[in-house]
Amino acid sequence: MTQTEAEPPMEVELKFRMTDAATGERLIAGDELGGFRALGPARTAEIEDRYVDTADGALAQAGYAGRLRSGDGGTVITLKGLRRVDDGGVVHRREELEGPAVEGQPAASWPASDARDAVVRLAGDEALGETAQIRQTRRKRDYGRDGAVVEVSVDDVSVMAAGRVVERFAELELELREGGEAALEPLVDLLSEIEELVPAQTSKLERALAAVHREEPPAMVGSAAPAAVTVTVPERDKALQPAGDERPAPRLTAGKTPGVLADDHLAEAGRKVLRFHLARMFAREAGTREGREAEDLHAMRVATRRQRAAWRVFGPAFDERRTRRHRQRLRDVAADLGAVRDLDVLIEAAEAYQTGQSAKEAAAFEPLITTWRTRREAARVLLVHELDSKRYAKWTEEYAAFVQAEGAGSRPVGPTEPHRVRDAMPSRIWAAYEVVRAYEPVMRWADVNTLHDLRIAAKWLRYTLEFVREALGADAGPVIEKVVALQDHLGWLHDADVAAGLARTFLVEHAGDLDEMGSAAIGRYLVDRERELARLRRTVGTTWRGVSSLAFRRALGRLVAGL
Repeated sequence: MTQTEAEPPMEVELKFRMTDAATGERLIAGDELGGFRALGPARTAEIEDRYVDTADGALAQAGYAGRLRSGDGGTVITLKGLRRVDDGGVVHRREELEGPAVEGQPAASWPASDARDAVVRLAGDEALGETAQIRQTRRKRDYGRDGAVVEVSVDDVSVMAAGRVVERFAELELELREGGEAALEPLVDLLSEIEELVPAQTSKLERALAAVHREEPPAMVGSAAPAAVTVTVPERDKALQPAGDERPAPRLTAGKTPGVLADDHLAEAGRKVLRFHLARMFAREAGTREGREAEDLHAMRVATRRQRAAWRVFGPAFDERRTRRHRQRLRDVAADLGAVRDLDVLIEAAEAYQTGQSAKEAAAFEPLITTWRTRREAARVLLVHELDSKRYAKWTEEYAAFVQAEGAGSRPVGPTEPHRVRDAMPSRIWAAYEVVRAYEPVMRWADVNTLHDLRIAAKWLRYTLEFVREALGADAGPVIEKVVALQDHLGWLHDADVAAGLARTFLVEHAGDLDEMGSAAIGRYLVDRERELARLRRTVGTTWRGVSSLAFRRALGRLVAGL
């Protein structure tokens, strides 16, 4: 961005956590993104960052994070200011100073730069010690539009402590390199609609510090530093500390169905759906913590997905400002559940494949599954930590009260404004179907990315119908079943695509570690997944015709007319 001489350099970026790392790869694989055109091919970089501060946290107290990054061009010190997050937690703005540094030397001896001067001013002659270490595999690509340039990066992040990985996560970042902030608006709109992307509320450093805080305190860097320090955790991360037995988790009771009726106020219909699925979420919480049955975690994730979909369908009936926190916290919890569940699906499919192989082949294939199990356990630790936190306990208590309080958070409506289920839902149902049917012209040659988008559209149509199933009547069942069949088929296709992509990435990253038999075994699994992907693409027509046919439209029309 263009800055005046009086203004400090400002970093402006969009940041998202990815519940499915393949989502980022799909985005940067395309030559067009939200009206921006790719300016070149994607590049891959291996990055190691060491975050540093004095023993008494002088940089943090002054509102800065200090980062040392080494590369072929030498070492660079970057000072990032306290974040300002606007636009629903998506756009991050912060001061950024950068300059050359020299490993092992005091800051005062570094080459001149604004960053060096700031470090010397804040830290004096105090030694800088390491507070966190992050390693990243970054895939990045530049996109341009009308003079604006955005660097899109897909980051596979590993947080290190005592030489081992204590947390892994994936982030999508879009940094504005040139142009005004208004250029980001279409990208915000596009990415906010992708379910696998969750606006990042914390920086990588904050997340790394929280992870390191759960481990042994890291050793400081530099001969003048003490052997160990206590990591200072930001105030927002203190909310992550276990809640212990301070208060019992809230519980709800729900019937066999949400019980939405045609004459219900739209907000109260939404509240019924939220209450029904929140009760199911609570019912599976204990089992998810214990981790004995994968079905508990699966069911809890499904319950959070249904609630997020309910907010999308019924959200306009609520005051956005009074309900924003519930939606954001629900999105965060769903992301933590999804990080574990997606790996469960991968591992279950890989183990089923492994069972059908010879003993030698199964043993050679094992490193891939072991890697996925390790990632899964790391994700599960983070999930349980979140479920045991004070932050989660407080939110669930408030959220349970909200879904039981009639009228809470509802938007006022006039007597002639459509506000009943029978008045407002027909247009919502047809709008959801229109999004699905719009894929008809491209189905013959649709690629995997397009079919993935269709899967999301089919899911929203299914949820929209299911939420008012009782109001639609007994004939709703067969209509919903056809949508479910399409969604399931596309879900299997998505799973095969993700498994193939991760297997391919594993082979590339471990090319020097695997023996010939291991490489061959994992390569055959990659081929197997690619064949399954091709088969599912060939056969999607049957389930697609189930929802695109004239018979389906007539059946859907009768349902809507019945409201």
